[in-house]
Amino acid sequence: MIYLDNAATTKPNEESVRAAEKFILSEYYNPSALYAEGYNLHLEIKKARSNLLSLIADDEKYSLIFTSGGTEADNQAIFCGGKRGNVVTTYGEHAAVFAAMSELKLRGTEVRFADLNADGSVNVEKLLSLVDGNTSLVSVIHVNNETGAINDVNSIAAQVKIKNGRTLFHSDGVQAFGKIPFKLSSHVDLYSVSAHKIGGIKGCGALIKRKQTIIKPYIYGGGQEAGLRSGTENVFAIKCFEHAAINKYRNLKSDYEKVCRLNKILISKLDDSLFKVLSSDKASPYIISVIADGLRGETVMHELNDRGLIVGTGSACSSNSKKRYSRVLLACGVKENMADGALRISFSAENTAQEIEEAAGIMNTVVKNRKDIMA
Repeated sequence: MIYLDNAATTKPNEESVRAAEKFILSEYYNPSALYAEGYNLHLEIKKARSNLLSLIADDEKYSLIFTSGGTEADNQAIFCGGKRGNVVTTYGEHAAVFAAMSELKLRGTEVRFADLNADGSVNVEKLLSLVDGNTSLVSVIHVNNETGAINDVNSIAAQVKIKNGRTLFHSDGVQAFGKIPFKLSSHVDLYSVSAHKIGGIKGCGALIKRKQTIIKPYIYGGGQEAGLRSGTENVFAIKCFEHAAINKYRNLKSDYEKVCRLNKILISKLDDSLFKVLSSDKASPYIISVIADGLRGETVMHELNDRGLIVGTGSACSSNSKKRYSRVLLACGVKENMADGALRISFSAENTAQEIEEAAGIMNTVVKNRKDIMA
């Protein structure tokens, strides 16, 4: 089986799981407990928090709140940041942000959506035109989870602050963290990350917060995570996240270069009479969006699966939606009949060139056969 849906989830890093397994098998104590064993786990969480922060931000200026994943981190940023006036976001956001914004709108907050460019990046000029003196929050995805388009969130955040210095800036960094070279600037107030996209396990993520940024809790209870996220911490998942992230950043440059090569191999091997590539050459190399024009992407996906190739048809987190067409691709200007044939291929550094060449062959064969049947 060839797995090319790594934007949906990645295989847990075995070394990271083994390094953390003692925190579920033997050192299973409650990190909030006052006895020594519990306090030792509190120190382990503190160490993980510091190590994760150091990979992407200045730990003197930023703090980190552990959550159950990227979705919770996004929701906390939006519901605890978008409390007044209006909020601004884009049509290219992950469902965790887009649905939360829609709920804000139902609750009476004015939500403004910025248009996308053809590659899925935000139209920055349009976005900035929506920001005014009453804007409480701006949220812009860092790497689009369907097309791989990269938004320069440091630059965008700085421009937002020029228009309104009180506006909080949030970014969903789930598809960027551990994959593309990047450090947070002081203009970014809130940044969401997830463990299972980089070799950690599901059910763990974090909201990185500028220390000067004041937000309220999203979940109330025992006051864990400095009172900002109640609930007993999952030490095993947190330590697995820590080890996986350190491993990813240790190999960040070499992995990035390898995935760039894999990306180019796939594009060169796909039959351009059968597929249209939507992702630009400036996108994250980890994600390619293609269209098999005239076919249903879901049908093609199942046929590829039958032949031993796993790919996606867009955001896995929106696969249960009743809407047939990707709202992100439609916002990129893709017509409905073409958006229907969308496939998302997403790489891991664990993939090999041989796998990618084989995958391209399978994709070409399946789509050609399907089109021959329809001719």
